[in-house]
Amino acid sequence: MENDQILSGDKLILRGLKFHGFHGVKPEERTLGQKFVVDVDAWMDLGSAGNSDQLSDTISYTEIYRIVKEFVEGTPCNLLESVAQRIASTTLTKFPQISAVRVKVGKPHVAVQGQLDYLGIEIFRRRTTGVAN
Repeated sequence: MENDQILSGDKLILRGLKFHGFHGVKPEERTLGQKFVVDVDAWMDLGSAGNSDQLSDTISYTEIYRIVKEFVEGTPCNLLESVAQRIASTTLTKFPQISAVRVKVGKPHVAVQGQLDYLGIEIFRRRTTGVAN
């Protein structure tokens, strides 16, 4: 499946998930921690769930939420890229129905001169031959 086809398909959407974590390379980030905001898109066919109205035909948002919470509040990483990669990889591994995942991790409170909503990263990973890339 091409990226354009994946991106136009059905997806689960989780927006503005907020957690306190200790990621970063600065000592104060590791001791004081800070707020992180995460968005996740998980592409999968939602047709069966739409027709059946049964949770068993989809993936509960709370299952993905728990994965995000585990990695953002868990073991500190130096880079947001590592946090996002762990979320994406675990999501694809745990849920074979998901064909692709996009994870955005932002830091709303950073020591930068100027106004901003957040600074962060976004990754996109898709399943190929049963392995998360």
